[in-house]
Amino acid sequence: MSAGHVFICGDPHGEFGPLIDSVHRHRPEAVVLAGDIQARRPLDEELASILPLTQVWWIPGNHDTDSDADYDNLFGSGLADRNLDGRVVTIAGLRLAGLGGIFRGQVWMPPEAARVESATDYLAKCGKGNYWRGGLPRRHRSTIFPQTYNALLSQHADVLVSHEAPACHPHGFEAIDTLIDAMGVQRAFHGHHHESTAYPNTGPCRIFGLGACAVATIEGEFLPAP
Repeated sequence: MSAGHVFICGDPHGEFGPLIDSVHRHRPEAVVLAGDIQARRPLDEELASILPLTQVWWIPGNHDTDSDADYDNLFGSGLADRNLDGRVVTIAGLRLAGLGGIFRGQVWMPPEAARVESATDYLAKCGKGNYWRGGLPRRHRSTIFPQTYNALLSQHADVLVSHEAPACHPHGFEAIDTLIDAMGVQRAFHGHHHESTAYPNTGPCRIFGLGACAVATIEGEFLPAP
């Protein structure tokens, strides 16, 4: 894999100092936030000082739908169109895929069969009294639906950024490994568990866990905290 100059950032939970410092010091072409962003104001305002310097992309984590503010400061921000969830985008010469959110039993908890396939199916079953802003309940806007997952299976990517971990983590999922294999991914990064780890013996794909606020290069080198 011919690596572009891309950084991956572990769950910020509202603390963006390490990412901002890393961008000012190293000037990557792009950064990808691996979920649980929880910006305290719109994300484009939080990261205003680095927007002229780098592309900012993100996937949602489970905590990004905890409150209306968590949701609005991300999905309603000036960077809303940089949501990588369920997409494959060429960034800095690399094909990056994103799978945001987590598995939830009301929808799909692998290896069990899915209860519903899509957000549309869930809406048809949950009752209008559970709608949020006229649509999907807020909590499930950070839920992995099979429709999103399956749409990625047929695509190719060099890098996968997910919030959930693959099975090399004790609380990970074989479904993520299946996605890695199907897409031909060579580097995979996950957030959620707040552990900076380079997993051994993961086959042709190198897999990395990201600590909270940790910043890693696309090759899996963790940058020292400022």
